[in-house]
Amino acid sequence: MSETPIASATLDAPSTTPPTGSAGPAPAARPGPGAAPLLTPLGLLTVLLGAALPLIDFFIVNVALPTIDHDLHAGPAMLEMVVAGYGVSYATLLVLGGRLGDMVGRRRLFLWGLSTFGLTSLACGLAPDAWTLVAARVAQGAAAALLLPQVLATIQATTTGQRRAKAVSLYGGTAGVSSAVGQVLGGLLVSVNLAGSGWRAVFLVNVPIAVVAWLLAARTVPETRSPHPSRVDGPGTALLATTLVTLLLPLTEGRAAGWPVWSWVLLAVFPFAAVAFVVVERRAERAGRTPLVPPSLFGIPSVRSGLAMIVPFSVGFGGFMFVVAVALQSGLRYGPLAAGVALVPLCVAFFLSSLAGPRLVQRFGRKVVITGSLIQGAGLLALVLTVRAGWPDIPVAALAPSMTVLGLGQGMVLPVLLRIVLSELPVAQAGVGGGVMVTTQQSGLALGVATLGTLFLALLPSAGIRDAFLATVLAQLVIVLGTTLLGLRLPRTMR
Repeated sequence: MSETPIASATLDAPSTTPPTGSAGPAPAARPGPGAAPLLTPLGLLTVLLGAALPLIDFFIVNVALPTIDHDLHAGPAMLEMVVAGYGVSYATLLVLGGRLGDMVGRRRLFLWGLSTFGLTSLACGLAPDAWTLVAARVAQGAAAALLLPQVLATIQATTTGQRRAKAVSLYGGTAGVSSAVGQVLGGLLVSVNLAGSGWRAVFLVNVPIAVVAWLLAARTVPETRSPHPSRVDGPGTALLATTLVTLLLPLTEGRAAGWPVWSWVLLAVFPFAAVAFVVVERRAERAGRTPLVPPSLFGIPSVRSGLAMIVPFSVGFGGFMFVVAVALQSGLRYGPLAAGVALVPLCVAFFLSSLAGPRLVQRFGRKVVITGSLIQGAGLLALVLTVRAGWPDIPVAALAPSMTVLGLGQGMVLPVLLRIVLSELPVAQAGVGGGVMVTTQQSGLALGVATLGTLFLALLPSAGIRDAFLATVLAQLVIVLGTTLLGLRLPRTMR
């Protein structure tokens, strides 16, 4: 491996260099001395399974919150902490997880992440009270931060050309579909109430999946690490954690707690922490040290423009998934299962369009992202018209056309954006680059819940559920239009 950017397919033409080696049943086959190990199809399936777990768990708890409240007498503020505790610890530690994988080995961190994620999921499922559940969710988020960055870093280090393009598209499809699948699966598990487990099943289901993924990973995922590992950047880690906590914690928890003084104090600290983080990281890089988030990463056009578009996309997606779950259950009186089933067309369309992404990109370049964003906007408009015409008697089937169009557009956007961000990353920065990208995506999802969710809940008392939902969807439409304009700044090719 070298420090030079990894060769990748262009956006306008397919790579002419076929991958070496063949897909076998185990990672033992090596293409040659000194060459990077290859990720087999089963190995790719395994890391994608590992990626799906933390992404599903960010959303799976949404439909279970009413039963958690009933069983544990949690209250609104505590329920917000069940969600926020996971999201904040997850987002805060993602970049550190990527750096640790670069240092000690991505396969090793992937296995440790699966183990701790399974154990913390068990702790969530067995929690006797609300405070124990919150603590277990914080630990579960930390485990997810160890696990997820290793997926993209492993793909970067063990695939090339069209194999990488397909793998990244599959990862993008997994990332998007897992968010919706989380709510579908959560509704199913709560409705079935296996052995009287109720809400606990949404956490306990992770345990056998984590065990299977661990056994598969031990046999099929090759070990990779940075060729020049560096020490952990302590000051940068502390300042990044402070920056994210002072932004995400008050935005996700402040409303439920009645916006107490501490929430405003944290928001006031946020800009100072952010500036201090940037200054410290720049000084570290100028001094020849390796910062947690190297500022030079943002000098790469594909990274800078891709991340700039991932932020608003994730804000809109995260806010929509939260608001639609509330509107379907509280406004249309869907049960947990029906609310989940309503999102199935979105899941299927997202996944199918993400699979078509590599071929579309080869022919149309960045126009795929712009077109996908416009299709997403059309889906939101169709949903607005459906809700205005049919509320409050809208069957699940009536939502399918708009959800399908929405998922089709989103599936054309996210996987391509992920591919663009990763296209010029050096091998040595695969872990930290993947961590930065996933942190950006995760923070955007949390901001979406906080901003669009707060708008929706603030409008409820005066406007009612229907009009509050319509106003929120129209706000997301404005975000989508801004995202479309940002698409014009994406690079035309990926080197």
